[in-house]
This record gives sequence, structure tokens and C-alpha cells, in this order.
Amino acid sequence: MAKPIVAIVGRPNVGKSTLFNKLAGERISIVEDTPGVTRDRIYYDIEWCGRKLMMVDTGGIEPKTDDIILKQMRSQAQIAIETADVIIFMCDVRAGVTADDKEIAVMLLKSGKPIVLAVNKIDSIGHLPMEYYEFYELGIEGDPVALSSVHGTGSGDLLDRVLEYLPDEDVPDDDDDAIKVAVIGKPNAGKSSLINKITGENRLIVSNIPGTTRDAVDTKVENEYGKYVFIDTAGIRRQSKVNDAIEKYSVLRAKMAVERADVCIIMADANEGITEQDERIAGIAHEAGKACIIAINKWDAVEEKTDKLVNQMTDDIYRSLSYMTYAPLLFISAKTGQRLNKLFETINYVREQSVLRITTGMLNDVLNDCTARVQPPSDKGRRLKIYYMTQTAVAPPTFVIFCNDAELFHFSYQRYIENQLREVFGFKGTPIRLVIRQRGDNA
Repeated sequence: MAKPIVAIVGRPNVGKSTLFNKLAGERISIVEDTPGVTRDRIYYDIEWCGRKLMMVDTGGIEPKTDDIILKQMRSQAQIAIETADVIIFMCDVRAGVTADDKEIAVMLLKSGKPIVLAVNKIDSIGHLPMEYYEFYELGIEGDPVALSSVHGTGSGDLLDRVLEYLPDEDVPDDDDDAIKVAVIGKPNAGKSSLINKITGENRLIVSNIPGTTRDAVDTKVENEYGKYVFIDTAGIRRQSKVNDAIEKYSVLRAKMAVERADVCIIMADANEGITEQDERIAGIAHEAGKACIIAINKWDAVEEKTDKLVNQMTDDIYRSLSYMTYAPLLFISAKTGQRLNKLFETINYVREQSVLRITTGMLNDVLNDCTARVQPPSDKGRRLKIYYMTQTAVAPPTFVIFCNDAELFHFSYQRYIENQLREVFGFKGTPIRLVIRQRGDNA
């Protein structure tokens, strides 16, 4: 079912992300005392009284600012307001009604959307401070909801008020079959620019300041190739450079985004090639068993695109990512849209490959052929005997091989079998996992 969208908006540092996390039941949005920490819109599904809601956390709105990031945060909040079914307008009782609160209230009232006013940081139970009553002057319909986002008090009343503005039933939704795609890479590789180009709107903040995108953000896309949910992630920095707490949360969130994804697009800069940091980022997706595509961005900025250059770069990339030679390689431009159609085709293809199932009979035909071509290894007169193989899972394709002695099953022979499986069945774009099981054998 299509979930109603509830956007939480307000000035910076009034407790929006704290409320969002309390409602979600986990630390989804970055929470820090620094104003402006939440930059892009963050989505999370919650359930209240049997109704599923999509909560949207936004960056704080500062009506008058010359700061480029704060300006873009304001425009992102405006997009959230436009797409929301209900708006939660949060204010801080300790600060009282500020001039910015009044300007935001005017902006929200002009939107024509239902608004629930939440007065936060009322931590005492049993009585309301006099400052609470000042917020009636903002002109928002209904009584302000007294709230403590830290303790969660008043959050139930807040959600009850939200439900009052919603229709009785959800709208049918058929997005459950969408492919989830995580876009990962170093800061400033062009991840947000790629999603903006795909969606045709300024869905994410884009600037030349590395680290602009701090949270993982979901964007739904539907086109002639299918349905997708793109997850933009914070650029992952070297661990030694991850000094402040905010950046640490962002790295963790990028890893979480990979876990949620069906397909990972590993973006690197054509002008830099594959760096050690790119190798580490790609390793996160590989170790998670995700279908992967290597996308070399900013191809439009490369002047002489000769076949020799392409072949040399391809060799260099696969040499650096030697554990990921199964991943298709695309040279793209998020700026011009070059090869975006091919990118969608490749997303579909690697997803199909990652959920491919092979019958046990076919697998053992290949296994018998493997052992006939290259004899299993032996050690001190004891030879490896492989009994049979079966597939136990997909995404990634996982195979259990039963043998007489797991210690004799050297890594090189496992790699040989994996290569034969790829040669026969494909599995392009997806890791393969082999699980070696030892069965008692006295022979």
C-alpha cells in the first residue's frame, strides 16, 4: 500500500531528528547538537494504530541565509513539504516563538497542507509551561502538541493528530517489487548528481564540497526499464580521516545502505581511476554479497577517449579490484546522462544473475566435469573427495559442497570451481559463495 508521507520540518536544532529516531525506534537520522546536521530528506516507515506511515526528516529551515548549504537544505525541506500529506511543524519551547518560526509558519500555511504544531523540549510531566501558550500566535489550526522528543512523551498524541488528517484507507501500492540500488563511492564521485539526473529533479543536495551527503536517502524511480529505489549514501572517507562523530555515523549508514540494497553501483572518478579507498568501498559491497556494477563517472571530462585508453583503464580497474572481476564496468557521465540507459539494463541483468537458481543435477554435472579436468588436491597421501554440490540460497548464489576433508579443499581449487560455475551459468555481476562441508569418510 502507498503510505501517507509525514514530513517533520522546523528550524535547525529543535529536535526533529531526535523525534524521527524515537518514532522509528532506532538511530536512523544523524543526531548531533550542531545545527544543520541533517541535510537531505530521510525516509523511514513506521506503523501507528494499524496505519503505515512514511516519516520524512528534513534539514532545518533558515528563511534568511546566504550559506549555500543552508539554502539548499531549505529547498530540500520545501520539496518534502510539497510531497507530504501531513506536516509536523516542530518548535522549541525553550527558545520561544522566534522570527524564523513565524516565517516558517507562513510558508507552511501557504502550502495548504494539514499542519500539526509540535512544541518540543517540554520535559516536565503534569503541567505546561507558560511559554507553551505563546505558540498559538503562529496561527496553526488546533492545539499545539506538547512534546519531549528525547523522552518520547507526547509522541503518541502527535501521531494521533496526524492520523486525523489522513483518509481511512491507504492507497494501493505496487512498489514492493522495485529493485533497491545503493550508489556508493568516495565523496564527490558524483553519486547525488547521478540520482538527480535519473530523477530529473534536484532530489539531493549537489555541491563541490566533499561530504555534502551525510545520510542515506531513498529515491523511487519508475521508467521503461522497471521500478527502482535508489539509495544515495554519504561518501565513504578513509577511516583515518573519519574524525568527527557525524562522519562516523555516515560511514556506518553507508554500510547499512549496502545491506538494504539488491544492487550496488560503485562509483569512481574517471580522472582519478581506482584508488585504495575505492577498493575498500567496493570490498564492502563484495563482502555483503551484493550484485555490483562498477561505474566510472565523469567520462565526459576525459578528452581523448581512444580504444587504447579504454582498454588500459579497464585492465587497471580490474587489476585493482581483482576480487571483483565478475562486476560489469561502465564508463558513464552523471552530468550528461551518457550510458544511463545501459546502466538500467545492467542493473536488471545483474539482479537477475544474483537470484539465478541451478538444479542440483546440473550442478553436479559441472562438478563431475571439473574433477575430471583437474584432479582434486591431496596432502600426505590423502586426497580430497568431493561428493556433491547443491545450491542453498540466492543473492548471492550460495552453494554447499560436501567433501571428505575440508582442510584439503584449498582456496585455489574453490576458485577453480567458482570460475567453472561462471563459465557455464554466467553469474555476471554477483559474488558466489561456496560453503565447504565435511562428511565423515574413512576411505
